[in-house]
Amino acid sequence: MSSAPPVGLIAGKGKFPLIFAQETRKNNRELVVIALKEEMDENLSPYAKAVHTVSVGKLDSIIQTLKKEGVCEAAMAGRLEHTKLFSDIVPDFRAAQLLFSIKDRRADSVLLAVANELEKDGIHLLPSTTFLSHLLPAPGSLTKSKPTDAEERGIEFGIRMAQGLAALDLGQTVVIKKRAAVAVEAMEGTDECIRRGAALGGNDIIIVKSSKPNQDMRFDVPVVGMSTVSVMIECKCRVLAVEARKTIMLEKDAMIERADKAGMCIVAWEKPR
Repeated sequence: MSSAPPVGLIAGKGKFPLIFAQETRKNNRELVVIALKEEMDENLSPYAKAVHTVSVGKLDSIIQTLKKEGVCEAAMAGRLEHTKLFSDIVPDFRAAQLLFSIKDRRADSVLLAVANELEKDGIHLLPSTTFLSHLLPAPGSLTKSKPTDAEERGIEFGIRMAQGLAALDLGQTVVIKKRAAVAVEAMEGTDECIRRGAALGGNDIIIVKSSKPNQDMRFDVPVVGMSTVSVMIECKCRVLAVEARKTIMLEKDAMIERADKAGMCIVAWEKPR
């Protein structure tokens, strides 16, 4: 392992923290994990120097644990259910002060405030894409199947809708059918948005994801993975359009292989320069 200080990882739900941990190991860096008690559901112990389980609301404990482990750079990876902000989780004094000081409880507002608290204690928050550049797709079709002309028009419409949604920090995903938005993502997350869109729009809906206009790559970066493909197969969706170079595709090769077997189309779109 490198003699550099360990990288910290504040880990939430899903495969993202596991992929980040594996790639950190491949890059010869030690890892200290803060496993958010109410969220993390993967075992990162094989890839970490230490794993500390801490409640979401214990912000000072998170920061002090990282400092004691010699961490001066950390990343956030994995889902944190935004509904937790309205649940019965009891914040510590530092977290309560943070929540009181911010103007609203949008994901960006809360996460930016957390990043600032980390910086106050000498812990620099890294982009979530650190060590993961190979999982950010280049523009173009990623699967053997390409979108039809009608699907291209649906994707173009969906991009405009998704960009508008992301600009409001409401969500990153829209579900399109015949150039109409049948579902938009809110706090429920991508998979449930797709299911709701399929219930309303039926088969052959189009899924489009977008980053925010000035996406902070340190947190809330768009993510898709095998679960996205599984839900699309379940709902008989054919097309997924993600933003090129701004969307993390967890298990990218396996995701594309499964989409190919299902006859699905995955494309990476790019904003006009």
